Amino acid sequence: MKITIEALEEYLQKRYGGWANEQGLFLKLVEEMGEVAEVINMRSGSKKAADVDLKKELGTELADMIHYIVAIAAINDIDLTSVMLEKDKKASLKYGHDTNLEKFISDQKK
Repeated sequence: MKITIEALEEYLQKRYGGWANEQGLFLKLVEEMGEVAEVINMRSGSKKAADVDLKKELGTELADMIHYIVAIAAINDIDLTSVMLEKDKKASLKYGHDTNLEKFISDQKK
């Protein structure tokens, strides 16, 4: 199953809308970022690794980060798809990239 940003935004708006605040969600995001850092440190050998699948653990922690990032956008009625496409267009021009995300997606559909 594929998850779209739009579907995740709608789901998280229904889940958090009306009671959650961006400060609380941001603090959860920072907590998850620390967990990602811990897994990366284990993968690099900088920290003793627990007896777990570190690739799977990294994926889980990254998913948690995405969850809270999209939740913050959702409760603020921010259309991340539009913002990401516009931001990538500007970055592609600024850094002289041959393509941008919107063109990449369009080319993939051909």
